[in-house]
Amino acid sequence: MKSVAQPAIDIGIKETARKQIAKELSKFLADTYTLYLKTHNFHWNVKGPMFQTLHLMFETHYNELWMAVDLIAERIRALGFTAPGSYGEFSKLTSIQEESGDREAKDMIRSLVDGHETVIRTARMIFPAAEEAGDQVTLDLLTQRMQVHEKTAWMLRSLLEE
Repeated sequence: MKSVAQPAIDIGIKETARKQIAKELSKFLADTYTLYLKTHNFHWNVKGPMFQTLHLMFETHYNELWMAVDLIAERIRALGFTAPGSYGEFSKLTSIQEESGDREAKDMIRSLVDGHETVIRTARMIFPAAEEAGDQVTLDLLTQRMQVHEKTAWMLRSLLEE
């Protein structure tokens, strides 16, 4: 069976710029996915006096992160590149450490704050390439994601105040 040649992508962003943006978005995807896994893990394993509150909060967070990984991966695909999608690929690309669920609740919260802040920093690193290429769609995606992560980090930090 013959393969049919794919039409060239002509969205007003040069291939080299699309490739660089997709490469950086792959790191962002890996960080987001790793944070999703960590949040889901903590949802399953949280215990203590804040159990009900944290169990429900973590569920809300991991559901939101699950939707986000799809948006990020689809943006990579729209730019014409393959999105990473395996644990092996994500582990090579992520800046976030995996952790077991056997932790105190406050340690889980601190770890998630750090994870959200890491994702924000990763997003900020993509801006120069996206701005230079005039890639408003990626810029919009990053801005929306950063807003969610900043708000989530703030809410989690609030739980740590005495």
